[in-house]
Amino acid sequence: MSTPARPTRPAPTVLPVRFAGSRTGEGPLTWGQRAIWHAIGRTAPNDHYFNLARVLPLAERGAGVPEERFTAAVAALVARHEALRTRLDVADGEPRQRLHDTGRLDVAVADEPDSDRTGRAAAELLARLAGTRFDYRGEWPVRIGAVRSGGLVTHAVLALCHLAADGHGAELLVRDLRLLIRRGAAGRPCTDTPLDLAREQHGPAGRRRGEAALARWEAAFRRMPPTMFPRPVAEPRSPRFWTGRLVSRALGRATDTLAAAHGVSGSTVLLAGCAVLVAADQGHPLATVLPIAGNRAVRDHRELVGTLSQDALFVLDLPPDARTTFPDLLPVAWRAALAGYRAAAYHPSAWEELRERVGRERGTEVHPYCCFNDMRLVDRPLPDGPPATAEELAAARTESTLDFPATQELVACRYLD
Repeated sequence: MSTPARPTRPAPTVLPVRFAGSRTGEGPLTWGQRAIWHAIGRTAPNDHYFNLARVLPLAERGAGVPEERFTAAVAALVARHEALRTRLDVADGEPRQRLHDTGRLDVAVADEPDSDRTGRAAAELLARLAGTRFDYRGEWPVRIGAVRSGGLVTHAVLALCHLAADGHGAELLVRDLRLLIRRGAAGRPCTDTPLDLAREQHGPAGRRRGEAALARWEAAFRRMPPTMFPRPVAEPRSPRFWTGRLVSRALGRATDTLAAAHGVSGSTVLLAGCAVLVAADQGHPLATVLPIAGNRAVRDHRELVGTLSQDALFVLDLPPDARTTFPDLLPVAWRAALAGYRAAAYHPSAWEELRERVGRERGTEVHPYCCFNDMRLVDRPLPDGPPATAEELAAARTESTLDFPATQELVACRYLD
């Protein structure tokens, strides 16, 4: 006997939330925003690819929180972070950001009477909110949803436009929303803002820093392979781009073991491993990869919700000595990564002009088309205890799985995530 199909969940209802910030203003985009805007233009109409999505469970300590407390926290969150009150403005083809002080955000509320299914309802609501592109000019750059069960909010859902926040900024928003709901306050707000940062970057000091960074890029552009993937290896499939997902406890354990043994970060181990594999596969004596840099070394930027991340440049010379092992490369890779991150803040239009100029001089396009994004977002302390043994890693490898959960026709870059 077949089980009756579950009724289709009704469309979410709308809960209007009014907010009021402290100021208005307009200015150019930050360099990080400009980089994302370029990527959006290359990826549209599939630019929902860049949306950031987060779910915040609120019922860990009970049944949930009252709706009034939730809406008050949402209003405070939008007032606290200017990025959420900023829309794109395009005049004469030049994108700018426009900050608003007041407005209304419509929160999508999904009712779920079954308390055991609220988590699934949150996932469905998240897919609904994050699965379509933003109206960058006419829509607030955040879509907030809530799952309601028994009259209480059990989950908050955030879909963010990448022009408003990068991965680190998204985590800050989740943290602040949790604090605002639980405590009614989230501490002192960040003194810097995206609008202030944009004005600084486009001023004399910012231009000097950007020019210094691009000088490092130019030196690398002149000696790197034109691309890390010069030879076709197969006919393109349809859809053309496939997202591969490797779930491996062995990889994580091995990464931590190597990082601890050689005094580098786990991200450096993974970056170096990807670079070496690509170079070896294509026969390059030099590996060039574009890792995503958070650009938050400045203390005031660590708490800033905005888009600061940009491409960095990682250049690793591979020694000709066949006796060199991968661990021997890790100290060199660490220094190369730091050098690249120091040159990861620059005007994207100037970067593109530089790349095209060097390409004309070399007689071929110059672009690695090999990117790396450590999406763990935060530095993790290395685990205590003894290092992994070869036997332990071999056993853990048998549990690894590889699948391809998503495909699409257009992306802005070829990533090794």
